[in-house]
Amino acid sequence: MTQAPMQLFDRRVLEVRRARRRPDTLFLHQMARDEAEDRISLVNRTFTAPAVVCPFPEVWEGFEPEAKIVADEDMLDLEAGAHDVVIHAMCLHWANDPVGQLIQCRRALKEDGLLLVILLGGQTLHELRAAMAEAETAVLGGLSPRIAPMGEIRDLGGLLQRAGFALPVADLVPLTAEYRDLTHLIHDLRGMGETNALAQRLRRPAPRGLFQLADHIYREHFANAEGRLPATFELVCLTGWSPSDSQQKPLRPGSAQMRLADALKVPETKLDS
Repeated sequence: MTQAPMQLFDRRVLEVRRARRRPDTLFLHQMARDEAEDRISLVNRTFTAPAVVCPFPEVWEGFEPEAKIVADEDMLDLEAGAHDVVIHAMCLHWANDPVGQLIQCRRALKEDGLLLVILLGGQTLHELRAAMAEAETAVLGGLSPRIAPMGEIRDLGGLLQRAGFALPVADLVPLTAEYRDLTHLIHDLRGMGETNALAQRLRRPAPRGLFQLADHIYREHFANAEGRLPATFELVCLTGWSPSDSQQKPLRPGSAQMRLADALKVPETKLDS
């Protein structure tokens, strides 16, 4: 009997967290929408059959009248070859099978269709991660799973290639929010459904004083001149295209018509053997 692979995230708990969202804290999701709209407007093409995969459909109200809004689930409600652009917004960092999610999006795209993914990247909440690690080490004598691991941009870009996309591009938008204290930051994270949903999280309540110590450490190491706590959020943007014979292809090795030195107008120097 084949054993099911271990799940990094508890999707049931994640849905409970998301169900308690507060509209006034969804600024990251609104910024992801703004970023998606800006990037699509720069593409020299008119898209007529868009789909948006997202956890909070209200953020995308009025985006495009013909857009299909798809819930963030393990199996996406996407029809094969039905869309010329798919936006996967602010949920891939919670996927137990991110490559599988991308493959589903590729299958939903028409030939030469565009995928745009926006997700949280590796530097997100690095200040909170450091403060909690130091506080837990002092109070508990070790670390527990509290903040989800997030991919670095180089690794995330590689997911597009693994999923079969052509012309993959990855870049990031760094953002910083400021908070009065740690309680204020946690309030916002809860409001956007981004608190701990790790499958291996501790089930017992946090010890008395843990978060007070974490707040002190956070303030000691990261507070700005005004005494506020900065929190980094890194939006990683991935773009790729479903394969098509009409797309540009790299030249075969040795097929160049001009020497690189001539193109750069520099002298050519032979390497020592």
